[in-house]
Amino acid sequence: MEHQHVDVLIIGAGLSGISAACHLADGNPGTTYAVIERRARVGGTWDLFRYPGIRSDSDMYTFGYGFRAWHGTRILAEGTDIRRYVQETAEERGVTEHIRFGRKAVRADWSSDEGRWTVETLDEATGTTELWKARFLVGATGYYDYDAGHRPEFPGEERFTGTLVHPQHWPEDLDHTGKRVVVIGSGATAITLVPSMADTAAHVTMLQRSPTYILALPADDPVSTVLRRLRVPAGLVHRVGRARNIALQRGLYALCRKAPWLMRKVLLGAVRARLGKGVGMRHFTPSYKPWDQRLCVVPGGDLFKTLRSGKASVVTDRIETFTENGIRVKSGEEIPADIVITATGLKLQLAGGMEIAVDGKPLVTRDHLLYKGVMLDGVPNLAMIIGYTNASWTLKADLACAYLSRLIAHMDRHGLTSATPVAAASDRSDVSVMGESLTSGYIARGDAIMPRQGVRDPWRIWNDYYRDRRALRDSPVEDPALRFERTAPGARPATDRQDHAPAV
Repeated sequence: MEHQHVDVLIIGAGLSGISAACHLADGNPGTTYAVIERRARVGGTWDLFRYPGIRSDSDMYTFGYGFRAWHGTRILAEGTDIRRYVQETAEERGVTEHIRFGRKAVRADWSSDEGRWTVETLDEATGTTELWKARFLVGATGYYDYDAGHRPEFPGEERFTGTLVHPQHWPEDLDHTGKRVVVIGSGATAITLVPSMADTAAHVTMLQRSPTYILALPADDPVSTVLRRLRVPAGLVHRVGRARNIALQRGLYALCRKAPWLMRKVLLGAVRARLGKGVGMRHFTPSYKPWDQRLCVVPGGDLFKTLRSGKASVVTDRIETFTENGIRVKSGEEIPADIVITATGLKLQLAGGMEIAVDGKPLVTRDHLLYKGVMLDGVPNLAMIIGYTNASWTLKADLACAYLSRLIAHMDRHGLTSATPVAAASDRSDVSVMGESLTSGYIARGDAIMPRQGVRDPWRIWNDYYRDRRALRDSPVEDPALRFERTAPGARPATDRQDHAPAV
């Protein structure tokens, strides 16, 4: 079978994959690349999820790319607008023509003799297999399973005569008008669904096992709105808003970690003021410290407005069993339902489930450290784009992609064919790259597949934008922990390219 050859093969055409392609196009002229995308269009997460009200859970100044401004004033954007933004970015930067849609990446194998990755892809529409050869492989699929979300089995659910839906597989023809809806969960998906469905549903109940910290933000950025009215140039508005929000994100997280009981009082006090007297605070008082799980954000306090209106309610209890007409909880209360939505979370998966091997030996990602949060130790020419858990995903993804561009430019300039991070035994720890402090269910479930982090730089994961910016954008590429080789035949000649990357 004939091989297709590129310098860089990117798996995934979502936010991370398009970022990687744009950084290569801008910073590595002459470098050939292709993007393998299983879906029929760009967008990744923002093309997959179609449930009512889907939106970002980070502000758009930081969730958008550093190299292409987001010019809206909405703090949290709707999913359709985010997908359009990613698509327009790909089109403007000439990336779309490099994307191969409808292809699933099945397996990848690094050959030390060839100094190349061989990647097998499957055209799911025709069943045709394609083989790609690439110097560098980039996993940009995020870290969850697109085929199936986390879906626990509930006692008695086979008796339920209504409709059971997981948000990851939302039916296009689902009509909730006049229906009694129960949303199981208390995370970002649940708190988005409740106010989005409540206006037309008969009633919506959010059934949670335990509460989550929720922060209400204005629907529109007040500072940016004023600046636009004053006719401040849009580019400057974006730069100011982005810098400010990066600092605010970092400051809020740092305060929550350093003074958790103070921040608990602040966060719960803000919720109490929004709820009024009609809804009990016990439904919004978590047992854990702020940022032990991801902080949920609601624009304009829409969830609280909906609860105050009586169109929705919250039940905090455990499910005893499904019944024919709803759900009975441990307290004995039966919640009537025509539609039950299981907003119960994600299943973690790396590289879209692609099998990865080095010289024929299967790669066990959990056995490897992550170098600078980007590359696996002991694995040549492989990048894994994993965003932040405590801030905007894209902030870290952009930094990682900028570093990748610099690394490849450095290798080309010096005639290098492979780069392999090498960790010492003393560098290793058993802590996941997701960290020890976050206790979210999906993180615990995914511990078996996530790479480890080390005890010191460059193996330690700090989840700190300013620190990562120094390490990934500003520090020299040369590093004692990074081994370069010139062993492969047909190495590209040195060029006069600089270690250039767009600002992030």
